[in-house]
Amino acid sequence: MTRLDVGRLRAPWFSPTSRCGLDSLHMNDKIEGSSVGEEENVTAGFGNAQPSPAQSVTISDVAEAAGVSRQTVSNVLNAPSRVRAETRERVSRAIADLGYHPNHMARSLRASSPRMIGCRIVPMHAETVAAIQDRFLHALAEAGQECGHHLLLFAATDVAAETEQCTALWRAGVVSGVVLYDITPDDPRPGRLTAAGVPFTAFGRTAVGTESYSWADVDNSAGTASAVDHLVAAGHRRIGFLGWPEGSSAGDARAHGWLTAVDRHGLLAASHRLDVRGDDTTTTGSRLMRELLDRPSPPTAVVAATDTFAVGALHAVRDQGLRPGRDVAVVGFDDSPAAAAMGLSSVRQPIKEVGRLVMAEVLRLTGRPVGADGEPPPEPLRRLLAPELVVRASSAPSQGSRPPAGPDASPLCL
Repeated sequence: MTRLDVGRLRAPWFSPTSRCGLDSLHMNDKIEGSSVGEEENVTAGFGNAQPSPAQSVTISDVAEAAGVSRQTVSNVLNAPSRVRAETRERVSRAIADLGYHPNHMARSLRASSPRMIGCRIVPMHAETVAAIQDRFLHALAEAGQECGHHLLLFAATDVAAETEQCTALWRAGVVSGVVLYDITPDDPRPGRLTAAGVPFTAFGRTAVGTESYSWADVDNSAGTASAVDHLVAAGHRRIGFLGWPEGSSAGDARAHGWLTAVDRHGLLAASHRLDVRGDDTTTTGSRLMRELLDRPSPPTAVVAATDTFAVGALHAVRDQGLRPGRDVAVVGFDDSPAAAAMGLSSVRQPIKEVGRLVMAEVLRLTGRPVGADGEPPPEPLRRLLAPELVVRASSAPSQGSRPPAGPDASPLCL
């Protein structure tokens, strides 16, 4: 692997104790001058040189003027035989009209790929049991290693800082591309990285604009719906939901799956007031569950948006002298190691498959594959994977037991 000479780099986004796992990368200082992405014609860092008007023109400007992709412009410059004559002429005319000059320094950096994929690490709350990102990163690392690539992990204070660091890392030639994690419905990161030309793939998706970037996601709505189906089949008629406040793509989808499933089973009147929300901690899970159990018509079962909520709910059930699975059923989401240890039914995410798909896609994007006529593959990755319900003792009562009777009980109860 070609090693980048980092002696002249200063980056505030690295520290001597950066968790990147690479002893050779000690980037404690700020990058001097401008970035060297292929989008730009670099003049900063060369004395007092001033950019000419032509030097502000990027490859994206040429692509837009010619009505083609950035990849096609690159092919015209680097491998014109791959492009049809008519398209080649149109691109060449746009290059001449705009006065575009390729950035040869950026080309040189791109030619020697760093074989590194960047990803931000998010701190885990002390009361969280799921550790989904750790499992995802492990899956990413395994998939990348099979292709001779490795992960470079970095920290960022917020999504704005993350976007800036992703762009800086890519333009400096430190990473070939990046992976985004924990996408929100109105997440600005996909749009900003697309505008900057940074190759990326996301685990998760936004509410709109998903056709413009590559992503893989878990069908969270189907996961909670399957939990409701399982509980209804076991005889439950009042099924609560423990979730976090609105604004998370995964959280909103899980709440929607619960709501549509109870409605489909004709249980909305009995269950719609059993939807409670809070921060994703075991303490909050316990508090929310106690709140539900203290109601005049408490739920006989709950679906939790995470195993963290569910573990807290199990504590609350036991604290009130009730038996999980027999008196009150609890189903979590994520199938964490804690779920297996505590006999907690949980929805399992196909994290390994997500990691494999995301890594394969970001490597495809950084490799810039070429189609028959010089165009890249027409569609980015857009894959929604089905989760799997793992049933354990917390929602599978022993034979002969039954959910508590109540005013909303029906003959469906065992």
